[in-house]
Amino acid sequence: MTGSATRGAAAVVGTLVLGVATAVGVPASGAAATPTAALPSATARPGGAGVPSPVPCPRQPAPAVSRPPRPAPPPVAPAERAVGGAALATSGLVVPAGSSPPPAVTATSWLVADLDTGAVLGGCGPHEPGTPASVQKLLLAATLLPTLDPQRVVTVTRADLDIEPGSSAVGLVEGGRYPVELLWLGLLLQSGNDTANVLARLGGGAQGAAGGVRAMNERAHRLGAYQTRAVTPSGLDGPGQFTSAYDLALIARVCFADPTFRRYALTRQAQVPAQGRLARGFQIQNENPLVDRYPGALGGKTGFTDLARHTYVGAAERDGRRLVVTLLGAEPRPLRGWQQGAALLDWGFSLPRDATVGRLVDPGEPVPGATPAGVPPTAPAVVAAPAAGASSGIRWPGVAGGGLALLGAVLAVVLLRRRRSGRTSADG
Repeated sequence: MTGSATRGAAAVVGTLVLGVATAVGVPASGAAATPTAALPSATARPGGAGVPSPVPCPRQPAPAVSRPPRPAPPPVAPAERAVGGAALATSGLVVPAGSSPPPAVTATSWLVADLDTGAVLGGCGPHEPGTPASVQKLLLAATLLPTLDPQRVVTVTRADLDIEPGSSAVGLVEGGRYPVELLWLGLLLQSGNDTANVLARLGGGAQGAAGGVRAMNERAHRLGAYQTRAVTPSGLDGPGQFTSAYDLALIARVCFADPTFRRYALTRQAQVPAQGRLARGFQIQNENPLVDRYPGALGGKTGFTDLARHTYVGAAERDGRRLVVTLLGAEPRPLRGWQQGAALLDWGFSLPRDATVGRLVDPGEPVPGATPAGVPPTAPAVVAAPAAGASSGIRWPGVAGGGLALLGAVLAVVLLRRRRSGRTSADG
């Protein structure tokens, strides 16, 4: 599909949603948006006297699918739900007053934001917890890309290859030696769960892959991503693993600010070197269709598991304006995840430059009353027992040494020996 065809699909979707949007109070015509204004009934959740119900998000009918039971997400505190602005504290639709209606999609939550200004242009349940699948690899990149030497050559271990059979992988071999830069390309181009394990192990120090996941949760905390809790570095499903459309936008903003990430995200293909008698060399390709089919695409990440369904993060530039779209819980019909993202990007670019319903908070910005999902006040979300005589250099309050070792051992087993029915793929 060409870029113009993509925009045509977006226009069709926008037309389909017109009646729905008008019914919930969004004007059918594209009048100029009022900065910081949102639909009056899209700023709160139902459940209390005088509290308006959320405005329904425009939705495409999704086909019935068989999926594992959805885990119950952790409760979201009011302060966390309002991160970025009071208008974002809704499980429904929030768009600028007077804006054209957003396209109907099958995603259960989504958000469109400006990468440069941080303005949130609109969203559906921005802070609603959802299962990430492979878009979680962006958090791994935001955490470790600045710290790992791209020229370092590492040897793959058996534990690095302990991923679910049939899940997406580059095809690394035990005992193979690969440069870190190639591992990043395998992560972003082909959604390699094997490369995610290697990179997390390298960044986790003495704690290995579990230490890498711990660093991911700390990074999410510093970014203000309070609904995000990583359990696996790849996004393969793990108990208690969640994120939100808003959190993904915070994470993506950090990624796209890094020129190395931008170069990796737009790389079309890469060569995996031969490993002597272990494996022949082969080529991998970028499996994010947005890169070749959307004018001005900056790249992004696709994801899928049976539990998460299709997830997507994509960014593009048009007329000097860079926007990012994030979505969770989508079905691939009638439009695939990246096509739904493209339609939402088209909608975002159609809005005035000063249109906004909130903002992406800056890294390290304090949010009174918010407790990050990945870093509870009394214990880490994911830790591993350090090797004898080793020290992580990080202190967690309220955890005794024996309890830490036991919790770390249990969670390390969960991380490395998990078996689920879902699978992660780069087909978003």
